[in-house]
Amino acid sequence: MFTGIVEECGVIVARTDLDDAARLTVRGPLVTSDAGHGDSISVNGVCLTVVESPRPDEFTVDVMGETLARSSLTGLGAGSRVNLERAMAAGGRFGGHIVQGHVDATGTVSSVTPHENWTVIRFTIDPGVGRYIVEKGSITVDGVSLTVSGLSDSGVSEPAAADAWFEVSLIPTTLQVTTLGDLVPSAVVNLETDVIARYVERLAVAPPSGQPPSGDQGHPGGIG
Repeated sequence: MFTGIVEECGVIVARTDLDDAARLTVRGPLVTSDAGHGDSISVNGVCLTVVESPRPDEFTVDVMGETLARSSLTGLGAGSRVNLERAMAAGGRFGGHIVQGHVDATGTVSSVTPHENWTVIRFTIDPGVGRYIVEKGSITVDGVSLTVSGLSDSGVSEPAAADAWFEVSLIPTTLQVTTLGDLVPSAVVNLETDVIARYVERLAVAPPSGQPPSGDQGHPGGIG
């Protein structure tokens, strides 16, 4: 598990395309300082497993076809900057929110609007993803835990609409220490919504198999 607090920006130094997969080698001196075979590292919000450490400041990961198809990693190669975070230690600070490193979908930057002390970035999204996003709630963008500062109604009241979007307002520090400062219109990012929202929906619409949906009619202590 991660918290969405990026530890450093790394660089992909090599990519090897395999049959329905890819192998990436990433340089990240901080995250590799105590990383070993089998450890988890978030790369642009995708939880990946360290399979090799070719150099003290590099680690190699295998990315399966399913991950390439569902994330922006498919478009990255040597020279691409990426956000890196090690898995959260049990006694560590919980600085962001619960992040699994499981990308729900990708979003596309539609606008970047600088202000005097912050920058607003708007992302267009699939309406099906919008239902799990709430204003002032948390969302992970390329591995960065952010607060939603604006949200369209599409995907909630208009599930069939194609113009769903959300916005985040970023302070200069976030732009400087993560890859979000590199974003321009049409850039594709990885999105992970709040896992709690997805579990709540699942429990609300799908009662356990063999159990009554609600009410006293099936309760052992009910009157019938």
